[in-house]
Amino acid sequence: MDAIILAGGKGTRLRGILDDCPKPMAIIAGRPFIEWLLLAVRHQGIERVLMCTGHLSEAVESYFGNGQNIGMELVYVHDPFPLGTGGAVRNALSKTNSKRLFVLNGDSYCRFDLPKLLKTHLSHNARASLSLVQVRDCSRYGSVKINEDGKVLAFLEKSPRKIPGLVNAGVYLLEREIVEEIPKGRMVSLEKEIFPNLIGSGLYAILCKGFFIDIGTPESFNKAKKILKDEFMHLSQ
Repeated sequence: MDAIILAGGKGTRLRGILDDCPKPMAIIAGRPFIEWLLLAVRHQGIERVLMCTGHLSEAVESYFGNGQNIGMELVYVHDPFPLGTGGAVRNALSKTNSKRLFVLNGDSYCRFDLPKLLKTHLSHNARASLSLVQVRDCSRYGSVKINEDGKVLAFLEKSPRKIPGLVNAGVYLLEREIVEEIPKGRMVSLEKEIFPNLIGSGLYAILCKGFFIDIGTPESFNKAKKILKDEFMHLSQ
């Protein structure tokens, strides 16, 4: 199975912290954040990854090259302009080889479980499957409602109150046909356009253990630097 990592974000809210570094290349625990994601993907048996790059893409490509140094095959797909998560995956489709695609956001982390995600996906004959994480405060993200079988029932808007809930962790399994239906060359959001339209039509989710963190704001970036060091150490062994 091919994996796609979405690494085209500008990191606008991190200006002054990243300087001339694209957001996924921010240093966490001694390595670029996206390198830890690649190692996590490799630990779950995937060896070929497409990197969807955009802003300062040359920094990503010059650092990782063809992926040989980390034991993977890396293929780069440059977004000519911001395409959103769905548009970027569609832009990369022609360079993928597999029937279904494992997709990850390049600026967030959770302890994803690909075997569990795939098992659930296949058992329900799903068209798309999401990884969710329970958090104490989902006000920043909005939340996802599922039933006891993991069927996605609704995406709930952000709440002004700090309340617990299940949040989308940015880790997906998509059937190729879903990606083929996304219009080419347009900005499209998986989270806001594609997934809501799949409710009741083959959209499922699993709950991942552990925490979820992104590096999208100065606060969350600084928090990631503190709490991810121990989490990532086993990946480098």
